[in-house]
Amino acid sequence: MSTSQDLWNDVDAYFTTLLAPADEVLTAALRDSDAAGLPAINVAPNQGKLLQLFAQLQGARRILEIGTLGGYSTIWLGRALPADGRLITLEYDARHAEVARRNLERADLHRITEVRVGPALESLPKLAEEHPEPFDLVFIDADKANNPHYIEWALKLTRPGSLIVLDNVVRGGQVTDAGSEDPSVRGTRAALELIAAHPRLSGTAVQTVGSKGHDGFALARVVAA
Repeated sequence: MSTSQDLWNDVDAYFTTLLAPADEVLTAALRDSDAAGLPAINVAPNQGKLLQLFAQLQGARRILEIGTLGGYSTIWLGRALPADGRLITLEYDARHAEVARRNLERADLHRITEVRVGPALESLPKLAEEHPEPFDLVFIDADKANNPHYIEWALKLTRPGSLIVLDNVVRGGQVTDAGSEDPSVRGTRAALELIAAHPRLSGTAVQTVGSKGHDGFALARVVAA
């Protein structure tokens, strides 16, 4: 008898084959990330397509990504941008960033994307000092303990109408555990509580099942205070 995970994998495979089929660029990005020893924690293909649709629905011209890994999600997001668009992605690990840069060059997105290396909580203040145009979409998929800080920085770098997507909020169901000592759970709960309470945010969260197991994401729209 098939397990629930087997069924979730089959459904994801069906959706992906039909609605988010791989191409050589995306396949190569995953292959090269795996060959370089990067952890296999990139978004699923159908989730990447969802991010792309979010960006397109936003009419996004400027995207900020916190957590690059090998650039797989960056490719999905970058493909939603117009020719004069801009995507800045922040990656802690220099080795990961090099893999991402190669993948973005292969995708012919290197002219409109920039990978910045270092702890995001150091890169974000530097970015703010540049007084960039507000970002239309922010995708947060980095160390979960700092999720509330990333939400706060996203607010500083966006405008009313911008969209913030926070990934991996279910934590295998542990997000409901108010007494958890897991920094990732605590950081995720704090971020969700911030979204719920902040006067400039209107958001929700959705749990999902699929090839990434029991997971989910939060979606928040920046509103006028």
